[in-house]
Amino acid sequence: MRPILLLLLLSACASPAPEFIGATRTKVTRGGIDFVVFHAGSRAEVVRMGYLSRSARAPVPGLMAEAAAAASGCRVIANSMKTGIPGDTGEARFGLDCRS
Repeated sequence: MRPILLLLLLSACASPAPEFIGATRTKVTRGGIDFVVFHAGSRAEVVRMGYLSRSARAPVPGLMAEAAAAASGCRVIANSMKTGIPGDTGEARFGLDCRS
């Protein structure tokens, strides 16, 4: 029972990838979906919080880009989105243009 409880507790948290440890952490909501954004320099990592059915995931990549821009104050570089698994809408990384 304890391993299941621990797994449930850990799944409710958003932790950054190793290269984003120490990055600025911001919570952002876009399109009714909650995201946690880790912003460091000219890069951002966005983690979607909560479960979405497969049919509800289509707008998520665009919403992730919006969340990265809102949290960082920077423009998201077009076509810079990278995910650990192709088509994954749980986590993505973006390149940012932070020039004013």
